Amino acid sequence: MKFSFSSSFTRLTLLTLLAVLLVTLGGRLVSLSEATEVCTGWPLCQPQGVLGWVQLLHRASVGFASFLMVYLLYRAWHDLRDHRILLPLTTLTVILFFAQSFVGAMEVTRGFPRYLAVMHTLTVIVLWGSLLGLVLASGYLARETIAYPPLNVQQRARDFLTLTKPIVVLLLLVTTYAGMVVGGKAWPSLALTFWTMLGGYFAAGGSSALNQYIDRDLDKNMQRTAKRPLAAERMTPAEGLAFGLALSVMSFYIYAGFVNLLAAFLSLAGIIYYVVLYSIFLKKATVQNIVIGGGAGAIPPLVGWAAVTGSLNIPALFLFAIVFMWTPPHFWALAIVRKKDYAKAGIPMMPVVRGEKETRRQILIYTFELVALTLLMAVFKFAGTIYLVSASLLGVWLIHTAWQVWKKEGNQIAWKMYRYSSMYLAFIFLALMIDAVV
Repeated sequence: MKFSFSSSFTRLTLLTLLAVLLVTLGGRLVSLSEATEVCTGWPLCQPQGVLGWVQLLHRASVGFASFLMVYLLYRAWHDLRDHRILLPLTTLTVILFFAQSFVGAMEVTRGFPRYLAVMHTLTVIVLWGSLLGLVLASGYLARETIAYPPLNVQQRARDFLTLTKPIVVLLLLVTTYAGMVVGGKAWPSLALTFWTMLGGYFAAGGSSALNQYIDRDLDKNMQRTAKRPLAAERMTPAEGLAFGLALSVMSFYIYAGFVNLLAAFLSLAGIIYYVVLYSIFLKKATVQNIVIGGGAGAIPPLVGWAAVTGSLNIPALFLFAIVFMWTPPHFWALAIVRKKDYAKAGIPMMPVVRGEKETRRQILIYTFELVALTLLMAVFKFAGTIYLVSASLLGVWLIHTAWQVWKKEGNQIAWKMYRYSSMYLAFIFLALMIDAVV
């Protein structure tokens, strides 16, 4: 394998690297000369003296580099749709470039807080590593353009949406918003709500896309998942990986820039938990995959709480625990319905490994524990009367359904448990929100 600049894509990456070098050197000059102080508008300003022009020219170089980055991204998605190294690496590089520009702008508009200054420096370092890696990788791996079949734009948009699992994400966003309301004991502002929900959607959607990239071969063997974009090969694995990485990185910067750093790191922890710990290590390794992996889905209410308060405390951990305890009976009910699918895919879900009878028993046990946990919030004065009454009624409803699962065989009652448990989680968090603001 020989490095070469014969590919037009490789030459474009080199030109982009030189443009970013110019931006970096200009940014360093602006920082040392304090030129920002004489050109404070964004993105344009009325320059004052030589230093003002230095700052304005730096911004012009940023604009040129931005154009090259957008074109580089277009070329990668147009010419390298099936390249599992160059497409994700290009996408990540472009996201990082605009992220460091975004953080730099946030430094100016928010008065140069220290954590944004540190993040800006770290992002630049990572960007340079990614950009240099892209130049080297394209020099060794880039090829001439392949004539791909024309895309159906509407189908492609639906496939990208499907990769984010919007129905699952909606339930996660309900718990995120509940964390905001309960943590702040008031309805949060529209601006904070928007950025927290957007960051949450990107985090959960990116995680889901990366999960489908990892499980694409398993998904082909399961009726429930065989029509997913990657499993059905409507999208290439490289596209799924690039899309998932892009959303995940964007979510972190949205939280860090518009919410706070704690929310950003909690969201990042949730992504790593779900993608690495659950999808790569647990899912195919142990019957306890759902039990341990449930922690990933329990992080969103912590993110919501941190978004409003900037901290975590014991009541916030109760919200985490509720989702954590809810996860096993919810997904074990689905696993009973899809037992043959999981067995065919080689996933050691409890019905496959220990049988349906034991799974039904565990669903009942976990449901009792879940309901008891929800009532403890009122016992410890973390919630009031409205919540206590609601949690009691909802608990009786869910226990009754779980009892039917234990007593009756067949998929119909298990499917009912799966659907009812989704509604139960939404209602229990709605009760928490109403209780917090009334």
